[in-house]
Amino acid sequence: MTKIKLTEYSHGAGCGCKIAPGLLEEILHTSSPVFSDPRLLVGNDTKDDAAVFDLGNGSSVVSTTDFFMPIVDDPFEFGQIAATNAISDIYAMGGTPLMAIAIFGWPISKLSAEVASQVIEGGRHACKLAGIPLAGGHSIDAPEPIFGLAVTGQVDNAHLKRNDQAKAGCRLFLTKPLGIGILTTAEKKKLLKDAHKRIAPETMCQLNKPGAEFARLPYVSAMTDVTGFGLMGHLVEVCEGSHVHAVIDYHAVPKLAEVENYIALGCSPGGAQRNFDSYGHKLGEMSDLQKKILCDPQTSGGLLVAVENDSADAFVSFCAELGLKLSALGKLVAADSDPSSPLIRIE
Repeated sequence: MTKIKLTEYSHGAGCGCKIAPGLLEEILHTSSPVFSDPRLLVGNDTKDDAAVFDLGNGSSVVSTTDFFMPIVDDPFEFGQIAATNAISDIYAMGGTPLMAIAIFGWPISKLSAEVASQVIEGGRHACKLAGIPLAGGHSIDAPEPIFGLAVTGQVDNAHLKRNDQAKAGCRLFLTKPLGIGILTTAEKKKLLKDAHKRIAPETMCQLNKPGAEFARLPYVSAMTDVTGFGLMGHLVEVCEGSHVHAVIDYHAVPKLAEVENYIALGCSPGGAQRNFDSYGHKLGEMSDLQKKILCDPQTSGGLLVAVENDSADAFVSFCAELGLKLSALGKLVAADSDPSSPLIRIE
């Protein structure tokens, strides 16, 4: 039996399928009045990771959805990665997931029901690891494989972490290294070394459970996950929402194995350039190499965490207890009064 390669059935891959930030903003722009509800604590205003609805009892419902086309060839692994990525949005808000329902599109004339079942099983496995049921879903006959989840979670209002509450002086930490888009592109081009083939899938399958623990830390002022818009894109959202600027130490940014070498081989995905085209005018000067890493679209990427400066060492120690070895990759600074100043500087 010929082994199915799911990535051959889609034009995009993982969170690299996202519509570019600039175009998405154009699509969502409306001059019509938008219905709102005072109980909606977090909507789309700050481009946060999930919607949050106040239940009036000190806690809120957290609701999110995420889905995409295959980023790996293995059906089970595709399902697990897509589900892990969707659940991450709940953790990024400081919440705890409660249940999920599946979003599933399948080219039934091209791929068998057996392969489809493996994708669903991968999604179930991710949900099991998160301690939640995959409670249902909806499926359609689609020209390309699509899988993801709509996830419902809960958060104590006192522990809610938004992307627009960061403060000048905070140190920035990232819980997963960058380079997922680069390594998966190298795999597609058959340039990925055997020793590196499990790195990206294993990284993408890691749940961002520490986010629920970070929520209880009063010195964590803001949090978001880094996905399709790359580190720079999601940090731009933090800076704009929080009215601060950022300074990044490029050499302190965690990176997956040999990503710079794979870029030299032409393995930067097209999504990195699309990302830069959307928000590059908000960034300071950087080399082409830095651009391709810092704007690399991540699928099921890590949490970007803003920590008050005086508590940075305590945060590092707390993370070590969770098995995470982290160091600061930059800091937030007061916004420059000069409107032409970049939101983010790279050093």
